[in-house]
Amino acid sequence: MRVTLSDAARRHIALFEDVTDATAVDCLFDDTNDRICFLVTAGEIADAIGPDGQTVEKVEQRLGRQVTLVENADTPEAFVANALAPAAVYNVTISENRDTVAYAEVDRADRGVAIGADGRRIETARRLAKRHFDIDDIELA
Repeated sequence: MRVTLSDAARRHIALFEDVTDATAVDCLFDDTNDRICFLVTAGEIADAIGPDGQTVEKVEQRLGRQVTLVENADTPEAFVANALAPAAVYNVTISENRDTVAYAEVDRADRGVAIGADGRRIETARRLAKRHFDIDDIELA
């Protein structure tokens, strides 16, 4: 799918790439919690994080927001697993009935991690999956 970026998203991605030397392909804003999520090109997440998280901390300081990073993937299954990280996702199955739903098998101990505080992680995963793979929902199995 082709994702259209707002001017604000393009400006934030440019700053992110300038600080991290990693490539971001999308960014989502969560203004209610003053957070921003960058979708980072596959294989570049380590560069974006930096040693001991120092690089992503620089981005947070420059933006004045908490930053979340998600690594891009070629398949919808890998994408959903990456979006729920650091939760241990064992398997993702895509079901296409009336709606397209991704069922993610998550370790019982990591369900809270996959959901995130106030449901933020899974909601971000849902928004990204919809934008990039036209997945209508993500459910934890």
